[in-house]
Amino acid sequence: MTDYLPAEDRYRSMTYRRCGSSGLLLPAVSLGLWQNFGDDRPIRTQRAILRRAFDLGITHFDLANNYGPPYGSAETNFARILRDDFRDHRDELVISTKAGWDMWPGPYGDLGSRKYLLASLDQSLRRLGLDYVDIFYHHRFDPDTPLEETLGALCSAVASGRALYVGISSYSDQRTREAVAILRSLGTPLLIHQPSYSMFNRWIEDRLLDVLEAEGVGCIAFSVLAQGLLTDRYLRGIPPGSRASLGGSFTPDMINDQNLARIRALNEIAGMRRQSLAQMAIAWALRDARITSVLIGASSVAQLDQNVAALDNLDFTADELANIDNHAVDAGIDLWRTPATA
Repeated sequence: MTDYLPAEDRYRSMTYRRCGSSGLLLPAVSLGLWQNFGDDRPIRTQRAILRRAFDLGITHFDLANNYGPPYGSAETNFARILRDDFRDHRDELVISTKAGWDMWPGPYGDLGSRKYLLASLDQSLRRLGLDYVDIFYHHRFDPDTPLEETLGALCSAVASGRALYVGISSYSDQRTREAVAILRSLGTPLLIHQPSYSMFNRWIEDRLLDVLEAEGVGCIAFSVLAQGLLTDRYLRGIPPGSRASLGGSFTPDMINDQNLARIRALNEIAGMRRQSLAQMAIAWALRDARITSVLIGASSVAQLDQNVAALDNLDFTADELANIDNHAVDAGIDLWRTPATA
């Protein structure tokens, strides 16, 4: 392993956006570690991606307690690289983690209780080798736990110094309004909401973005490539070794004739913009100033480079947007619809 010296020009090309009405700026493209950073991937590949991300000006790295596989391993692997490569740059990084989905067996390892959230945060900090994270999220709304309890736990994380800011993910517009009010009354403002959002999953445009704008809350969109559907990978169906072919959260029924026709039409529009479909999907998600950042994954440095290059062309003509709207419709791919509508 060679010593890592970050690129001196790392902040020159990245676009940074203010997170709601806060003082925090986030890169327009952030790196999510949901996939590709578990123990099933070589640590050298993970290290190369993280180094390149920082060299490109990506300062925000997004994790969760159960990212892997196995659960927890993404945080552990990130900690190893953080210690070896970024130990002198902690104050240049925004590191986030979450709790809210299943993490350990029994009644205290899931959902939204105070016991689960604060225990999970303590475990995440141990895995990460950190005293604090920059953002701690509740990962999904829990209808069986009072919001005051869930959000009180987030407030305690800040009051104890274990987190600088708090966020929520996959909350509906109504629950987001309630969360904003509760956190404001506790003296810990809601910094950011992390919803799923893409050309094939536009639910946040109905009301949620208006709520976030009115309340001064940032928005960081995940799954902007629709788990790979909005890339050139599926233009000719399901290739062997793809996420759709392997099962899991991406199911083959998402690759139906209607979606394939939409993908191909959008790919033609991207070609006229001299972008890949993935680049256009990222640029499209960032077309709205209320979107602070988009989360992308990366399995290689080359893929990371290609997707960050979306920032080279963020402008759309009215005709392009109208043409995209003909094909950017709900594609039945929102795996987070239940908590987001509760």
